[in-house]
Amino acid sequence: MTKYLPLFPLDLVAYPGEQLNLHIFEPRYRELLKDCLKHNTTFGIPSYVKKKVESGTEMEILEVVKQYPDGRADIKTNGLQVFKIVSYQNPAEGKGYAGGEVEIYPHTTEDEPSTRQRMHELVKQLYETMELVGTVQVSEGVQSYNIAHRIGLSKKQEYKLLQIFSEAERQQYIIDHLEHVIPILQEAERTKSIVRMNGHFRHYDPLNF
Repeated sequence: MTKYLPLFPLDLVAYPGEQLNLHIFEPRYRELLKDCLKHNTTFGIPSYVKKKVESGTEMEILEVVKQYPDGRADIKTNGLQVFKIVSYQNPAEGKGYAGGEVEIYPHTTEDEPSTRQRMHELVKQLYETMELVGTVQVSEGVQSYNIAHRIGLSKKQEYKLLQIFSEAERQQYIIDHLEHVIPILQEAERTKSIVRMNGHFRHYDPLNF
């Protein structure tokens, strides 16, 4: 399915279901906000990650939290669905902001219980290693998009995750990342412990030859 969207490229990755707070200050994006509110339409945030715009997330405006006298605004938005840009005009005809035709990515939320459980176990292990237990609750219903920003993915890795349509495959992508990074963090913590021991008096058992 294709549709036209006003576009607001940003140097970040937004996911479906993610609530994102934005401060609108550039004149072109004040115009975009005004048009979306007037016509009750959504807009797109293409991720400017690889010095170009290819994919992004359609966003709905939940609330205008604050409107400033000079036209700036603070807004709350919510991610709806992932898209790929088919055509891109910057600026769009008769507008100050960009726009374009986008194709909506089909993506599934079904997963394998065993894969989800493994992902949850590794996320908990990550936070235990970093002594951040309790910072993020990993409940049974948590899926990949809910934790993607909280597990140390680079921006390029977050963008890669955005372009994976299957929840089971997204979870496996996170598992692969965590299985790689957790041993590195554990070794770093072990090294820190050794460094802390330096200079302390310790009891050594003599070696018998």
